[in-house]
Amino acid sequence: MVKLTLLANMSFFTSTTFIVIAVAVVVIAGLIIASYVKAPPDVAYIISGLRKKPKVLIGKAGLRIPFLERKDTLIVKQISIDVKTSGYIPTQDFIGVDIDAVCKVRMITGDQDVEVGEAPNKRKVKGIELAMRNFLNMSEDQIERALVDSLQGNMREIIGTQELRTLCNDRKAFGDEVQKKAQTDMNALGVEIISCNIQKITDEKNLIPQLGQDNMSKIQKDASIAKAVAEKDVAIAEAKAKQEANEAEVMSETDIAEKQNALALKKAELKAKADTEQAKADAAYKIQEQEQQKEINVKTVEAETEKTKKEQELTQEQIKIEENKLSAEVRKKAEANKFKVEQEAAADLERTKREAEASAYRAEQEAKAEVAKAEAKKKSMELEAAGIKAIGDAEAYKIQRAGEADAIAIEKKGLAEAEAMHKKAEAYERYGQAAILDMMIQIMPEVAKSVAEPISAIKNMNVYGTSGADAAGISGAVPTVIKQVFDVVGSATGVDMTDIMRSHTIDAKVNRNINVDANATVDTEAPGAAEPIEGSEAPGGDQE
Repeated sequence: MVKLTLLANMSFFTSTTFIVIAVAVVVIAGLIIASYVKAPPDVAYIISGLRKKPKVLIGKAGLRIPFLERKDTLIVKQISIDVKTSGYIPTQDFIGVDIDAVCKVRMITGDQDVEVGEAPNKRKVKGIELAMRNFLNMSEDQIERALVDSLQGNMREIIGTQELRTLCNDRKAFGDEVQKKAQTDMNALGVEIISCNIQKITDEKNLIPQLGQDNMSKIQKDASIAKAVAEKDVAIAEAKAKQEANEAEVMSETDIAEKQNALALKKAELKAKADTEQAKADAAYKIQEQEQQKEINVKTVEAETEKTKKEQELTQEQIKIEENKLSAEVRKKAEANKFKVEQEAAADLERTKREAEASAYRAEQEAKAEVAKAEAKKKSMELEAAGIKAIGDAEAYKIQRAGEADAIAIEKKGLAEAEAMHKKAEAYERYGQAAILDMMIQIMPEVAKSVAEPISAIKNMNVYGTSGADAAGISGAVPTVIKQVFDVVGSATGVDMTDIMRSHTIDAKVNRNINVDANATVDTEAPGAAEPIEGSEAPGGDQE
């Protein structure tokens, strides 16, 4: 049983291990299949992600780790690009031409290096790296659109350095020049120009067919001249041969001299005719030459006219450029002045704002100073009131302390006051109304003090209303009450207290006279009598 159990366990572990190995093999095979990529010969596969440098596959197979690496494509086959000037471009001899060319290009692959940049910053870079940066995952049409502008620009530049006759006679040299110049720009893109062929050349004034006619006329003229020269040589050779034959016949046969003479005459006639024909041929040649010269002169004048017209157009363009430049300078200057004015206005506004803030700050500080001054005045008044209260308390204490002494002196004081009252009554009897007035004048300060004392006891006051009910009105009530007291005294005694008070002023003494009536006669010589009031005289007298 134990052996069977062990064999069963071993069998179980063996089957489990086999399953794990089979699953691992399947997983690895699936990863390999998913990672396998094979690039065609005309497309490059760029594997990047985990590698420091991308791996390039062209016509080869490789592995790409799923989810960790990516595959991009780059077309490396030959691409044909139709390059047109799209308009008439002036040549060196100011003739507008429209050229249609075809360029064959392809991406630079392998380890080939290209030089990019201008000296002294020129450096060498792998062509495939530049191609990957510029054309990765682009279609053939997209690559063509990306390159046609650069090729077209280079072709336009080279047209301006060539003459029309040179373009027509040596198209290959023009194509090679375009290829050579454009290759510098293509190196920076990682592109190689294989060839550049001119397909069609047309000019703006249809001068190319006329150049062909000029060549045709020249060829015809050369053929005519060659034919005339050949006929002349034939005639000369024939005449020489006949002359030699004639001499031989004269030497051998004298009997045929007449015939020789006749033959000579005939030869002379033939020669004259040949000369006439030759003269006609020469005249025709000169006429043809003059016609050709005339046509050349016409073409020259037309070319000069066209050149002058082009120069005028260029002059107009230069004038427009100068006008635009001047307009731009004026506009820039106006914008600069506008900016300067705006900045100055902003500075003035900021300065005004600062001054306003400073004025507000000064006003605020002055208000605070006034508040502080008022508070200080209030504090001073409170201290003064406290001092007055302290003085009053001290006086009360003094009176209390002196009360007993006063009580002892009351009897004596009463006797003295009685005596004084007796004397005062006698004085009043003598002075009459003047004495009463003097007494009233003496008690006026006490009256004023009594009137103002209730108001001075006010600490806090709230005033409501808009009909003059304010602190100034209440304080102004003091002189009003005093005047009312004067009016009461005047009604009771018949004496105007205002005039009596004014009698001691400089104005009363200098400019005015105040009459004070007294019912009693004042005896200035009586013992114990009070002194007369300054400025008073006997009844009926005047006071100045």
